[in-house]
Amino acid sequence: MGALRAKMEQDLLIRGLSPLTQKIYIRAVVGLTTYYGRAPDTLRAEEVQADLAFLVKERGLAWSTLSVTVHALRFVYAVTLGRPRARFYIPTVKTPALQPEILSRQEVARLVQAVPHRKHRALLMTTYAAGLRVSEVIKLKVADLDSERMTIRVAQGKGRKDRYTLLSERLLEELRGYWRLYRPPLWLFPGRGGQHPLARSTAHCIYQLAKDRAGIQKTGGIHSLRHAFATHLLEAGIDLPTIQSLLGHNSIRTTTRYLHIVHGGGADRRAALDLLAFAPPVAA
Repeated sequence: MGALRAKMEQDLLIRGLSPLTQKIYIRAVVGLTTYYGRAPDTLRAEEVQADLAFLVKERGLAWSTLSVTVHALRFVYAVTLGRPRARFYIPTVKTPALQPEILSRQEVARLVQAVPHRKHRALLMTTYAAGLRVSEVIKLKVADLDSERMTIRVAQGKGRKDRYTLLSERLLEELRGYWRLYRPPLWLFPGRGGQHPLARSTAHCIYQLAKDRAGIQKTGGIHSLRHAFATHLLEAGIDLPTIQSLLGHNSIRTTTRYLHIVHGGGADRRAALDLLAFAPPVAA
């Protein structure tokens, strides 16, 4: 699919999709081509639907992964090949949504304390205390920290939007100690050589190793720290719109998912906030 791939890459670039999204979309179309051994422009809608069924039934593709694949295929047919969407519809097969296993405040503290490496500990603390996605924490710059306003600027987060989140006294103290030791010039958590931010895969490995060291058996990757941040604030009585803003959710409906997994819930707001090991105090 040489010529088709080149045109699709150009279409993705023109429409401003992120480099990661471009890579995922291309991979999905390559997978379709590999499955049939034919170019996408020679396939009928029924054949594409059969491929999606194979991904679900035989490969057990998760709903989130299937959704991205569907969007990728819709893009190549509707945009790159110019086929009207009404003539090419890929049905989605949604699996039941599973609630994440939430780390307790004590487990978060144990996890962080199990990390001997100062940089790795600062990375995990920042992810939790600011409620960041892994893609956001690895792209933080030193200049994004504002110790006067006690905020962290998240530049071009999901949806290419800027937002501000919390910078607690405890986290600021940890980051200052980390900076004095490593003195990163640009990226807060640089990768090897310092010219680029830490790789996403490295951040995932850091979390998994810390979880193993802490003896935590709950499922989930580094995104579990963001889930914990939201849940712990909700348990402490912080209102949904505030949490929505901190997380950068477009819709408050996304934030309300945490209502189903909270325990307790604000009966003693100050006491609950004190248990947030790395989150800042919030006025009662």
